[in-house]
Amino acid sequence: MDYTAAIQALLYVAGDDGTTVDVLAQALEMDIAPVRQTIAKLKANLAADTTQGLVILEHGKIIKLATKPEFSAAIQSFLSGNVGQHLSQAALEVLAIIAYQQPITRLEIDDVRGVNSSGALQTLIARQMIQETGRKEVPGRPILYATSDYFLDYFGLTDLKQLPPLTEVEGTDDTDGADVNLFFDKFQNILNDDNNDQGV
Repeated sequence: MDYTAAIQALLYVAGDDGTTVDVLAQALEMDIAPVRQTIAKLKANLAADTTQGLVILEHGKIIKLATKPEFSAAIQSFLSGNVGQHLSQAALEVLAIIAYQQPITRLEIDDVRGVNSSGALQTLIARQMIQETGRKEVPGRPILYATSDYFLDYFGLTDLKQLPPLTEVEGTDDTDGADVNLFFDKFQNILNDDNNDQGV
């Protein structure tokens, strides 16, 4: 196994939450020292390679992948325009879940969708549709996500109470166990309204 490539892949999967050397070492069944050395090598290689658009950032014990600052203008240009046209189905699903269950952690979103949502969260943060609102007071203190003011402005909402109401799930108003389609179908209403307003 190419451990440099494996670490890069794990950092990608970890998404905006990032991860720690200890977690990487455990996942790769390696000692911490060689993992640190491999991360340092990967970090230097990405920073020096002009054909790569990513860098490794370290904040305390947290390590994560990020885009290089020199590409910020191109990224902003790419992200501009209609959300429905440029967001993947996965990102729209995650946005819908956050809109209805915020503040919410990535693992809680994953539980609803049944798949990892790191990539979709990174996309939504980059497009300023969601934001970090603190950390949940549980072991590991995972990041909490919520919709942003830009989300409200984009969809012409003045308050989250204007979101289409969720129907009761299995005879109860508790939506913790709701299927992702319930959130997405309701959210699709405002997405369609927005597209119609823009002539999409």
